[in-house]
Amino acid sequence: MLHAVIDPERLLERFLRYVRVETTADPSTSDYPSSPGQLDLGRIVAADLRDAGAADAMVDPHGLVHASLPPTSGCEHAPTVALIAHLDTSPEASGRDVRPRVIRDYDGGDITLESGEVIEAAGVPGLSERRGGTVVVTDGRTLLGGDDKCGVAIIVETVAALTGSDDATHGPVRVLMTCDEEIGRGTDRIDVPALNAAVAYTLDGGGRDVIDVETFSADGAVVRFTGRNIHPSIGKGRMVNAVRAAADFVAALDRDATTPETTDARDGFIHPYEIEGGVGEVTVRLILRSFDDADLAVYADTIRDTARRVAAAIPGVNADVVVSRQYRNMAAGLRKLPAAVELPLRAAEILGRPFKTEIIRGGTDGSGLTEKGLPTPNLSSGQYNIHSTGEVASLDDMTAAAEHLIETLRLWSDQTTS
Repeated sequence: MLHAVIDPERLLERFLRYVRVETTADPSTSDYPSSPGQLDLGRIVAADLRDAGAADAMVDPHGLVHASLPPTSGCEHAPTVALIAHLDTSPEASGRDVRPRVIRDYDGGDITLESGEVIEAAGVPGLSERRGGTVVVTDGRTLLGGDDKCGVAIIVETVAALTGSDDATHGPVRVLMTCDEEIGRGTDRIDVPALNAAVAYTLDGGGRDVIDVETFSADGAVVRFTGRNIHPSIGKGRMVNAVRAAADFVAALDRDATTPETTDARDGFIHPYEIEGGVGEVTVRLILRSFDDADLAVYADTIRDTARRVAAAIPGVNADVVVSRQYRNMAAGLRKLPAAVELPLRAAEILGRPFKTEIIRGGTDGSGLTEKGLPTPNLSSGQYNIHSTGEVASLDDMTAAAEHLIETLRLWSDQTTS
């Protein structure tokens, strides 16, 4: 039996307010946060947390939102648990002028958006199972922003439920809302020692009743081809076209075995996702992903070798390759604290829910935090069809996630710090 009650309508109201704030991350700038809307939303969320009972909620100079809850009586020696979500949204689709649409008593079928786009339920795993519940979509012209404003709203509502209860039990709780997770900078400004938590949970997972215990390991690569530009009318023997080199490079990468389009489960990939430039210089950006760290070195060598061969085949072209580390699979770090996974699973069992562990073909702030020594699994937050204009959020799943969080915190309150 839960000792703190979630208010679904209040949770929905929070979520609808948050998604209307444009917080699209901008990878083209080195500013932190990369977009001003993240600061705007951070101030709103900090105010909501204070209203919810976290009196110390504030936005730090980097745009991160911090708050805490003191332990309830008798739980002073329990480990500190951090609850984390991110304020930014993906730059893969617009986050401006989001117009959320609430669908009550969803019939489990296809959803036609105002733009004419159709969200086909059969193509979105788990969506038809939300039949009879409340879901939120957009008009089809923007992201919804459930990744990760679902998580933000769940955490704020959880704080409100805990502080509004006379008999909820929990140890010390830290709340942290990060910036620029979607462009790989989510943990850059987190002071892990100052957070002083024994374990953390990101509320950034898709669907319902899942705990992600592995993520990809990830690197990024930038390949720059330089040529020589000159007016095409006098180009014979003088022009060196970097565009052709870039095209040859992408075409030479194996598109059958190691691409996002042709892999799933535990397969890794090399993904060229952006090309920009002209005759004189072209930049190709790629991401490298695998659950096995060793594969990343193989992928990097493949990119270097391919770029070198392409450049050698076009006299006058030079190729420069820079590979950078991004994040690593959280699995090894989680094994150092088995309770990080065991207690959420036990909480689900107590609630009578069929929770399961999964791997995630991506990364979360938890990947970086676990690598830094803070075990941080990822929990479901009711997101579907993320990073698309056909995004869906489930209010029922968000409510269930908050309830699960409350029970998980109660179980942690029975533990003692080592």
